[in-house]
Amino acid sequence: MGIYFVEGNDLVLGPWKGPQATEHARIPVGQGVCGAAAASGVTEVVDDVNADERYLACFASTRSEIVVPIAYEGRVVGEIDIDSDTQAAFSNDDRAFLERVALLISAHALVGWDRPSQWGEEVGRDQAPTG
Repeated sequence: MGIYFVEGNDLVLGPWKGPQATEHARIPVGQGVCGAAAASGVTEVVDDVNADERYLACFASTRSEIVVPIAYEGRVVGEIDIDSDTQAAFSNDDRAFLERVALLISAHALVGWDRPSQWGEEVGRDQAPTG
C-alpha cells in the first residue's frame, strides 16, 4: 500500500507499507494503472493485473490492484495505491471506502504547493491587467 503525490508531471511515492519499497518510486502521469488514474481522476480497479497491459509490476505476487485518485479543488494531487496477492480482491464497498478516505485526506495531500490559496493567487496574477 502506498500513497503517491503529484509533482509536476510525475507521481512520486510517499508513505508506504509493505514487504519492501517498489522500484516504481516515480511514475509519469498517464503511464501504468497509477498514471491512468492520475490522468483521468477516476478510480481504477484491476481484478487481474496479468491481464492488464498497463500494469507496472511491483511485486511478482501481486494479482489485483486498486488506485484511488486524491483530488483537491478538482485537481488530482495524489493517489492511494493498494496491491493484493488475491485476484479480484477489491469490492465496490472497498472502492467506496477508499474514495471516502481520499476525500477526507485531500487537503492534507498538497505536496509541492505552499497552500491552496496559492493556486488562486497564481491564476489572479496571470489574469491581471498588463497595461
